[in-house]
Amino acid sequence: MLRHRRLLAALSAVFALGVAACGAPASDQPAPSQSRVVQHAKGQTNVPEKPQRVVVLDTGELDAVLALGVKPIATVLPDANSQLQPYLAEKAGNIEVVGTIGSPNLEKIAALKPDLILSSKTRDDEHYDALSAIAPTVFAETVGKTWKDNFLLDAEALGKRAEADRILADYQTRAAEIGKQAGGRKVSMLRFTPGDIRLYGKGSFIGTILADAGFNRPDNQLGDSTFSKLSREQVSQADGDMLFYAAYGDNARRQMGEVTNSVQWSTLNAVRSGHAIEVPDGTWYLGLGPIAANLVLDDLEKHVGKR
Repeated sequence: MLRHRRLLAALSAVFALGVAACGAPASDQPAPSQSRVVQHAKGQTNVPEKPQRVVVLDTGELDAVLALGVKPIATVLPDANSQLQPYLAEKAGNIEVVGTIGSPNLEKIAALKPDLILSSKTRDDEHYDALSAIAPTVFAETVGKTWKDNFLLDAEALGKRAEADRILADYQTRAAEIGKQAGGRKVSMLRFTPGDIRLYGKGSFIGTILADAGFNRPDNQLGDSTFSKLSREQVSQADGDMLFYAAYGDNARRQMGEVTNSVQWSTLNAVRSGHAIEVPDGTWYLGLGPIAANLVLDDLEKHVGKR
């Protein structure tokens, strides 16, 4: 009920701003020749030829627009108890925060008067109508393994498709070069989140990067799902020739410490051979865009040559 009331209040604020906008001079409104039609997961949207005030509502969208040289006016945090990943915070600078992923503050967004909003159905499907009433809104279908398609969609909305094609081509070339050193090794991906231990499969952001770089995966990580959950007693299922692991948040880090200091952990082949490596959660799991993907390649390049 409280959430419903907040949504009604936000829609009222959006409506009030829309009424005010109706009285603006015609010259302030985008002319047809100054806009483009973008096809996306929620239909078609007319967007400005060159958006200037962009709001992004997920870390993948923030990564994508920054990769294209656009500094958005606002974004959301992963959750209320976290900050932007360091690599994004540094590039975004003093950016306005308008809520958390999946729970944007519609009143704040409306007050900023954006001319483009980027998100996805996975994150904000229930907010699409309200967001569309504020500004042209473009949604991807989902997140994670579709990060390249999402990047191209964001680029289309920004009028920077050719630049995005070049960025992805460079990424693919670099991934293939790093993959030449893979040597058939099977790589496992483990992530600690509050209350969960997650074993990541092919159907994830990091899964696509490992595939692009030509790494093999253990048999239990070949599914198209994003991840499966493990208990502490099942941690042996995370073994591989190499094991990369990360923790999301302080509570998860404590849980990770308990597991990595356990007997079960010490018996893993990757641990015994010195190929169990902690990596940054902010890029490997939360990044969801081309900047993060290249930072993951940096880490792979650094560790893949070690036997």
